[in-house]
Amino acid sequence: MRTAPYAGARFVVLMGASIACIVWIVVTIGGASWLSNHIAKAFGVVWLIGGLSIAGWFWATMFRYLLHVIDCGHVAVLTELIVHDRISNSGESMFAYGRRIVTERFGQIGVLFAMNLTVRGVLNAFHQTLDWIGELLPIPGLDSISRLLTAILRAATRYMDKVIFSYNLACNAENPWENARDGVVYYCQNAKPILQTSVWIVVLEFVLTGVLWLLLLIPAAAITVILPQSVREQAGVVTVAIAILFALAARAAFVKPLFLIMIMTRFHTLIENQPINTEWVEYLDQLSDKFRDLGQKAQNFVGGGIPGPAPPRSPVV
Repeated sequence: MRTAPYAGARFVVLMGASIACIVWIVVTIGGASWLSNHIAKAFGVVWLIGGLSIAGWFWATMFRYLLHVIDCGHVAVLTELIVHDRISNSGESMFAYGRRIVTERFGQIGVLFAMNLTVRGVLNAFHQTLDWIGELLPIPGLDSISRLLTAILRAATRYMDKVIFSYNLACNAENPWENARDGVVYYCQNAKPILQTSVWIVVLEFVLTGVLWLLLLIPAAAITVILPQSVREQAGVVTVAIAILFALAARAAFVKPLFLIMIMTRFHTLIENQPINTEWVEYLDQLSDKFRDLGQKAQNFVGGGIPGPAPPRSPVV
């Protein structure tokens, strides 16, 4: 509740994107249908492909980056609340404070974006080595469907890269790459308790998203009625698609931040006063080239050296 302005900002941005997407559906599908019926089917196909390409480019660049900036500021504010139970903003707005902290620590948001992708790659490589994933589910007899469990863990990874960013901020040290590296090691040391929380979060997220979708079917149907005739010909599909868009916006704005706070709190509680296990450093050096890349960037940042890895060992979680 104390960071509700960030949830509101995400909701406004995401709902604006959802409305823009509805307009895109009308223009792209309606335009393709009109061109196919009145000119030639080939023109309709070209129009549809062009619309898909433009939407994909916008999502992969501008919109995704905007959400990333909002996320970074939100995590910065949450870290202060979780670690210190306060926000020392000296009269600044919450948004100005979050942006200032992230900018001061990383210089450019783009650097942090690259760092999060690297961290996510290390976590995915680590998850593939786990042989106790089936023990995390409370329902017996499901340990054989390892692919489903791996998918759940990968979904949980999208929270962990932000949690490790939070650890980076909490350290308040000068070398962000070294902090990110240590955060990954801490996660591996405490994988079981963190992933136990993550599994429940992912399951609840799917359930709540489904509930949101059902609730939003009615307003989605009302919007479908006022759309052009060429779009209303596929009313059922359009209504479902609009409800999904609204449900995803509500989930991203309100549900996912709640789960992120749960994971962040769990992580910071577990690692408090806990030393780094050097066996995990050695193991991850051998496991993932992305982890080695974190170490190399940390070395380049400080201008010093990092001890080379010892012969690989497989620590027991």
